[in-house]
Amino acid sequence: MIPDDLVRSIAQDARRASRRLATIEPHIKDAALRAMADALPAHQPDLLEANRRDLEAAQAAGLSRAMIDRLTLNEKRIREMAESLRRVATLDDPVGEIWDVHVRPNGLTVGRMRVPIGVIAIIYESRPNVTSDAASLCVKSGNAVILRGGKEAIHSNSKIAEIMSAAGRQAGLPENAIQLVPTTDRAAVSAMLKLADWIDLVIPRGGRSLIETVVRESTIPVIKHYDGNCYIYVDERANLDMALAIIVNAKTQRPGVCNAVETVLLHNCILEQFLPRLVEALRTKGVEIRASERCRKVVPDLVPATEEDWRTEYLDLILAIHSVGSPEEAIEFINTYGSHHTDAIVTEDYARAMAFLRGVDSSCVFVNASTRFSDGGEFGMGCEIGISTDKLHARGPMGLRELTTSKFIVLGSGQVRTGAS
Repeated sequence: MIPDDLVRSIAQDARRASRRLATIEPHIKDAALRAMADALPAHQPDLLEANRRDLEAAQAAGLSRAMIDRLTLNEKRIREMAESLRRVATLDDPVGEIWDVHVRPNGLTVGRMRVPIGVIAIIYESRPNVTSDAASLCVKSGNAVILRGGKEAIHSNSKIAEIMSAAGRQAGLPENAIQLVPTTDRAAVSAMLKLADWIDLVIPRGGRSLIETVVRESTIPVIKHYDGNCYIYVDERANLDMALAIIVNAKTQRPGVCNAVETVLLHNCILEQFLPRLVEALRTKGVEIRASERCRKVVPDLVPATEEDWRTEYLDLILAIHSVGSPEEAIEFINTYGSHHTDAIVTEDYARAMAFLRGVDSSCVFVNASTRFSDGGEFGMGCEIGISTDKLHARGPMGLRELTTSKFIVLGSGQVRTGAS
């Protein structure tokens, strides 16, 4: 089947499934998620074999260490995928929630009801766990999902989707609630992005080039974030031991993800005291440091930074460091060079913390915590389908509520409208 026909057929099947999912009882969705959670570890040998094929191809293609880390499945990550599914099953179902109810002078009761979006297409790269996270959140929120992963994870993604889809059907989900596009042909993506009659929303997860392509070609609404260029500002009134621990964690705990810190701003007043400690701690973790001229006067052997470094999402053990003269300068610098994803301040000054929260124009803003916590699971959302840096219709980690929309509902007792207006 040629890509156009293939994705059109998948989208039409998804539309039919979405109509059933929109009204399915919550207990059936939860039972399906628990069945999927049981099925993934039960099929661990099959999953690891599929992943082995992807890893061999990735290594032969010379993919980076960070990309291979994202791609890798092991017993721990499979167990975490299953645990995430179980967490989503325990969350409150948002579908059918009624709020903002009020009674009009004529007796009409007007309110709003939360409903599924419909059919959601997820276009993503590298990480196989996105397959299970995206499917679980879409199912729980009553949406049919079309998954299109990258060619580097085709075997892993296909096996995960196959296992979850079969378990879901056996537990009562409609046929085609979860589908994965079974081809790596890029023409399939282009064709899918033109199917606005059957697909309601597209969410791309991956590098800037992927997201720019999706935004450029799509006739369907897109929720996105281009980069995860996250900043940490260490204020002159910071607990420096705390700042050191936060920065080392945010950079080295898992450098190849979008919530890892990429640039640190240090107040000029703490440079002499803090920068040498920070450099020593980071170098023991293998981090390359690129620094501004003022920072290099304190530690001369740092790599000179360029303006492009302040804009760069490294996704690797590389960190840029710059100095600023005030919290206001830090806020302006972050808003100018950051990606509006996740930024943090380390300070013991309440007023400065609050000013930073108000002033930084990002989807997530932290005080005295690692940027690595910018994650739907860590926020108590079970897991996330992505992090949006858009301002409409969702911003930040996208969980169940962000995968729904609303409609007005009106309850009457025979009212009819009169008058000329």
